[in-house]
Amino acid sequence: MEHNITIHDEYMTLGQLLKELGVISTGGAAKWFLQETPVKVNSEMENRRGKKLYPGDKVEIENFGVVLINK
Repeated sequence: MEHNITIHDEYMTLGQLLKELGVISTGGAAKWFLQETPVKVNSEMENRRGKKLYPGDKVEIENFGVVLINK
């Protein structure tokens, strides 16, 4: 499934994205989620909750789908 997220700042972090999508309930849960769930940013594995996401980035979350970051 493909999702689109619009950001209003220069970037958003991967942890913020997971929370906004409802994948996690708190920012602190991002660390644990990323340790146990494969996530790719622009086709590269990523496990840092502070990874900056910019418009045009593509995030793939296992068992959730693809998220496109828009401005």
